[in-house]
Formats: sequence, structure tokens, C-alpha cells
Amino acid sequence: MKHFIKEYISDSIEAKQRIMNNDALVEKIENAAKVIADAIKNGQKILIAGNGGSAADSQHIAAEFVNRFYFEREALPAIALTVDTSALTAIGNDYGFINIFARQIEALGKDGDIFLAITTSGNSPNIIKALETAKKKKIKTILLTGQKKSHSAARADLSINVPSEETPKIQESHIMIGHILCAIAEKEIFAQN
Repeated sequence: MKHFIKEYISDSIEAKQRIMNNDALVEKIENAAKVIADAIKNGQKILIAGNGGSAADSQHIAAEFVNRFYFEREALPAIALTVDTSALTAIGNDYGFINIFARQIEALGKDGDIFLAITTSGNSPNIIKALETAKKKKIKTILLTGQKKSHSAARADLSINVPSEETPKIQESHIMIGHILCAIAEKEIFAQN
């Protein structure tokens, strides 16, 4: 059991080291953070969505922006599109599961907002549809996904592909990247303080 635990931790560290040692990927994360910070400075908001574990990550990341991350500061506007069960079930019932995020983006998203899409496979139909809807509304799109080529990557303005094919390792890296995005945005927005 101890060997399994150590091997699991080692594999997780290795996935993160592949991100850290990939300058192009680090630059994408930096660019995503700056895009988010600039949007918030301009009065825009972040809409975040994913399925399953990525839904939980959406909520986690939104909470970090709204509450606080490293220091006391004003709340930052972020909404996890995974939390309104009435909207999710109504949309799913009337328009199909594929539209649960797209309809919310249609209702809540404005030109200049950010849509942060999270999908380990990159092929979640409802995320693809949401990316397409965001694009039509002139909402900038950032995708967190895995290393496999996917249908969603071609639809995102900025795709951050974690260099792994293992769902748990991808998810662990996604939450780390979400934390980095929040930390940088905080510093950019509140640098004068």
C-alpha cells in the first residue's frame, strides 16, 4: 500500500513537472491569467463549466475568485455554471444535456466575458456547444484539457493541454492551474495595494 501511495504521488509530481518544463505551456497559462485579469479590470466576469470532477473544479475555482485566494481583497466576479440545479435540469429536460452550459452562457454571458471550459477528454459535447455559443457572443474562451487532440481545442481561443492521458492526473493539474490563474489575476488586479 505504501508503495502505491508513493508511486501515485510521484506520478502526480511528474505530470506537473512536464507542465513546468514546457515553456510554451507555461506561457499559455500566463496568457490565460492576463486575459482573465484584464477582463475583470474591464468590468467583465468569468463563467466556468465542466462535467463530473471538472464540475467540482469549476465550483472550486469560482469560489477562489469570489471569496479570496492569497490575501484579503474585493470579491472577483466568477460563476460556476454547474451549480444551479433548477436551470441545469430545466435546460436538460427541455433542450437536452448538450445545452446545459450553452443556454446559461446565452443568458448570462456578455461580450468581453471569459468562459473557462474544463474537460479532461476535450470531447464533452456540452462543453463543445458552450464554446461555440461563447464564440458567437464574443466571449473569450480558455480551455483546460488533457494532451489528446480534441474537438474542443479547435474551438477555444486558448487551449491549455495538460501533458497526460490519465484523468486523475489531468484533474489534479487542472486545479493547480486554476489556482495559478487566480493567484496571478489577484496580483495583477490588486498590485497597487
